[in-house]
Amino acid sequence: MTRRVVSAVKVGKSFGPLQVLTEVSLDVHLGEVVCIIGPSGSGKTTFLRCINQLESISAGALWVDGELTGYRRVGDALHPLSEREILRQRRSTGMVFQRFHLFPHLTALGNIIEGPARILKRPMAQVREEGMALLERVGLADKANAYPAQLSGGQQQRVAIARALAMQPKLILFDEPTSALDTELVGEVLQVMRDLARSGMTMIVVTHELKFAAEVADRVVFMDAGRILEEAPPSALLYQPQHDRTKRFLSSFAR
Repeated sequence: MTRRVVSAVKVGKSFGPLQVLTEVSLDVHLGEVVCIIGPSGSGKTTFLRCINQLESISAGALWVDGELTGYRRVGDALHPLSEREILRQRRSTGMVFQRFHLFPHLTALGNIIEGPARILKRPMAQVREEGMALLERVGLADKANAYPAQLSGGQQQRVAIARALAMQPKLILFDEPTSALDTELVGEVLQVMRDLARSGMTMIVVTHELKFAAEVADRVVFMDAGRILEEAPPSALLYQPQHDRTKRFLSSFAR
């Protein structure tokens, strides 16, 4: 078995009295694509945000690329990491959101090279060359000097994917990356994600695109009410689910 890029052990997350995640345990191995499905409000996005440390967990433990996230162990005690240490850990993980979150005052290329140049302090000539290569990879080499307002939603999302790749992450998290797009633009984003999966990128994808999950995922995870109820290869979970709640959820989709 390849090494684990993510290991979640009984992760819990609550917002005051609201329990959003309950004992979520999941391993994701190097080069694996895991798609997470489930109804709205099931904790899928919160779980991704915990992996990327945009939210702190309330219980359990999370390791990313072999490193305990959010805490440093000293003897038998755990001490919270500083914000600087959390930012360092977060660099190994890219995240693509439902909304594109591009900087409106920067061009497509400017959005891509901002992180490597400003945060990683890499030479500008090198990051510009790599940024252009990433735009080529997502099919937008001719849009390098376009601003977000001049791009379609699908093009903006492809720039957002290139921006995540520019930081050379070990893992990319996708939070329903096509949900804000018009139907005709969904395919171009999914094609970029298919290409990433074929290249061996480790990916966790929250999605309602069941056909995409069937084609690309190594495993599909079904979540409901903050818990993982079932996980299996897509051929099993999507077409022969075992849990009654999974069956009811899938029955609402015309496949």
